[in-house]
Amino acid sequence: MKVNTDGVLLGALMTLRAADRNCLDVGTGTGTVALMAAQRLYDAGVSDARITAIDIDGPSAREAAANFAGSPWPDMLEAKHLPLSGLSGPDVPAAFDHIFSNPPYYDLSLQAPDMRRNAARHTDTLSYRELAAFAAEHLASDGILSMILPADSELWLLRHARMSGLHPFRIVRIRTTERKRPSRIVAEFSRSRRECPEESLLTIHQGDGYSADYIALTEEFYLK
Repeated sequence: MKVNTDGVLLGALMTLRAADRNCLDVGTGTGTVALMAAQRLYDAGVSDARITAIDIDGPSAREAAANFAGSPWPDMLEAKHLPLSGLSGPDVPAAFDHIFSNPPYYDLSLQAPDMRRNAARHTDTLSYRELAAFAAEHLASDGILSMILPADSELWLLRHARMSGLHPFRIVRIRTTERKRPSRIVAEFSRSRRECPEESLLTIHQGDGYSADYIALTEEFYLK
């Protein structure tokens, strides 16, 4: 299956709790983040969680479904070919304990020729603004929204989340090397207003390899 660094970072860094029984992965792609969530919850002793993974791209949703079926946690995972607006019906929870997403983020860039690649990379089909608005309506009272985005989106993200009644409680800034500025953030929101969100910094590479922090964070998810 195709695995990208952003998905691995979100899957490893986002807050997961034993109470997260109903989860939603928006824009699942090949299902990386949902699979990581299932592994983390199962390893924590939670085997009855339900993770619904949706994607507007049919081939991606089918690939995610195949990856779920071949995983050790098939009963915890379900892939659906749906846009966010199409999420409804008797099988959909009234409220989600956790919504997470590695959303498209190239707001201002030129679009690529490939339409599927466009949908995966551009906010024409899904934006963090839509995610914040959806979460405001569908998160449980103590639910969490987790996203990974470019670092330069932080101010706009915080603004739109606040307009939706969501408040940051944790921000992880991610840089590729110690000499570079952060290029990504994992931002997490809840309905509760906090004086100051928890903030931390992760460096991916150190010297000629990965940093000790990155290895410790991700080693349980890669095949050795």
